[in-house]
Amino acid sequence: MSETPSQAPDNSIMSKWVRGPQDFVGGIALMAIAAFALWASSDLQGMRGFSFGAGTAPRMFGVLLLLLGAAVTLMGLFTEGPGISKYHWRGPLFVSLAILSFAVAIRPLGLVISAFAAFMIAALGTHETRWKETIIVGACLTLGCSLLFPYALGLPLQLFPRFMIQ
Repeated sequence: MSETPSQAPDNSIMSKWVRGPQDFVGGIALMAIAAFALWASSDLQGMRGFSFGAGTAPRMFGVLLLLLGAAVTLMGLFTEGPGISKYHWRGPLFVSLAILSFAVAIRPLGLVISAFAAFMIAALGTHETRWKETIIVGACLTLGCSLLFPYALGLPLQLFPRFMIQ
C-alpha cells in the first residue's frame, strides 16, 4: 500500500469553478439567513420620515447580511481558500439549548436563575470549558443583566421566581 493519499479526480461540480469552497458555502448560508429575515420582517411597519418602525432594523440588518453574504460568496469564487471542513455539532447544539432554556425559564424562574442556567448550558458547547472561570463569568454576566434590564433600561422583568418573592 502506498503512504500517499490517492490523487483520484474530484468529480464535484464545486471544484471546477469555486476556489474557496468554505467561503462560498458560508456566503450562501448567510444570504439564506438574510433572505429569511427579510421575508419574516416584510409585514412589519417600516420607516416613515425620521421615525423608525418595527421592521426598520430587521430589514436594515437583513440587507447588510445579504450584502456581506454576497461578498463572502464572491471571495469563495475568486480567491483560494480552504475546503469544507468537518462540522462539529456540539457548540451549536448547546447554544441552541441554552437559548431555548432561557426562553422557557424566564417567566417562571426569573432573570437571575434563567440567565445563569442558560450561560452554564452554553458553556457545555466546548470540552475546553474551565468551570471555575465559567461560574465566575456567568455570575458577573448575570449580575450585569440583573442591573441593566430592570433598572437601567426600565424593563418589567422579574428577577427571581414568584415563590421566592411572596
